[in-house]
Amino acid sequence: MEHARTARLTSALALAALLAAGGAVTAPATAVGEGPNPGNGQYTTAHLSTYEDLAAQLQDQDARQDALELKVIGQSVKGRDLYLAEYVSDPENPTILYLTQQHGNEQLTTEGALSFIKALGTGKSADLLQNVNILVVPMLNPDGAMGDVDFPLDDYLAKDRHLTRYNANGIDLNRDHVARTQPETRALHENVLGAYDIDYMIDLHHQGTQPEVDGELVSGSILYPTTPHADPELVRRSQQLGAVVHAAIEPTGWGRLGKYVGGTAETISRNGIAVEYGVATLLFEMRGMSDHYREDYILGARSNGYLIRQTVLTLTETARAIGDGSIGTADTSFWETLPEQTTRTE
Repeated sequence: MEHARTARLTSALALAALLAAGGAVTAPATAVGEGPNPGNGQYTTAHLSTYEDLAAQLQDQDARQDALELKVIGQSVKGRDLYLAEYVSDPENPTILYLTQQHGNEQLTTEGALSFIKALGTGKSADLLQNVNILVVPMLNPDGAMGDVDFPLDDYLAKDRHLTRYNANGIDLNRDHVARTQPETRALHENVLGAYDIDYMIDLHHQGTQPEVDGELVSGSILYPTTPHADPELVRRSQQLGAVVHAAIEPTGWGRLGKYVGGTAETISRNGIAVEYGVATLLFEMRGMSDHYREDYILGARSNGYLIRQTVLTLTETARAIGDGSIGTADTSFWETLPEQTTRTE
C-alpha cells in the first residue's frame, strides 16, 4: 500500500516538476542544501516569472480548469491586482491556504505554487480536489517582486530586475499582521482569512543560504506557532502539518530540513493568524533568496529547480494528507529530535 502511494505521488510530482521547468527536472545526487553556494552560478532573475507572467498563467489556468475560480482580493500599493486561486468543491471539506511571496525577493515558492496549480488541472488531481478545499495566494507582494518600490535598490546584487523583501512603501508585510497598515495585508485578512473557514495554512518563505544542521546545509526549515497565546490543540495540529512535510521531504535524498528558530511576535503570520483565526499554521523557509544586498543570502540559478520541486512536493503532500484524513495520525514525535538550524560561518 505504501509503495503504491509513493508511486502515485511520484508520478504527480514529476508532472508538476516538468511544468515548473518547461521540461525534465533531474534530481541531484546530493541534498539541495549542498547545491550551488554563493559565488557559484549567476545571480540572475531573468528566468523568473514577472508579475505579468504570473497573471497571464493564472488567467490561462482559470480558462482551462473548471474547478478553479480565480479571484482578485485587492490591489498592491502600485495598483497591481492581488490574486487568489480558489478550489472549493464542498464548503464542508477542510481548507488549506498556501501563501507565497510576502517578501518580494523570495520567489521560488511562487514558481512552485504556479506549477502546483497547473498540476491541479490534470486528471491525476481529480481525487485530491474532491476532499480538500485549496486556496493559493501566489504573490502577496508584487511590487517588491518587480522592484517597483519607492526606495533605492542600488546595493541589490541580481543582474536583471531587482526583487526586494519590502513592499513599495518599504514595509515588511510579514510584520504587518496586527496593524495592517498596508493594502496587501488588509486584502489578505479581509478577503481571504476573514472570508473563508480555513483550517490550515503554510506560509512559504526563503531564508539565507548558510543555515545548517549537523554540519550539513539544509534545503529548508519549518516551525509551528510559538506564541504563548496559541491554543495547545492548534499547535498540535500545526505540528502534524509539519510532520507531513517532514515525511515527504526527508526521504527524497535531496532534501534536508531543520527547525527554524523563530520568536513569539504575533505581528508575523505564523503566530498572529493562528491566534486570531484559529488556523493551524506552518512556516516553511526554503534555502536561498532570488535577490538581496547580501551575497550569502542568494543562490545561483542552478539551485532553482530543486527548490521549486520541494515546494510542489510540500503542497501536494499536505493537500493529500488533509484530504484523505491521514494528517490526523501524523507522527509529531520528530519535532523532539529535529535539530534547530545554525548558520555556517565559513
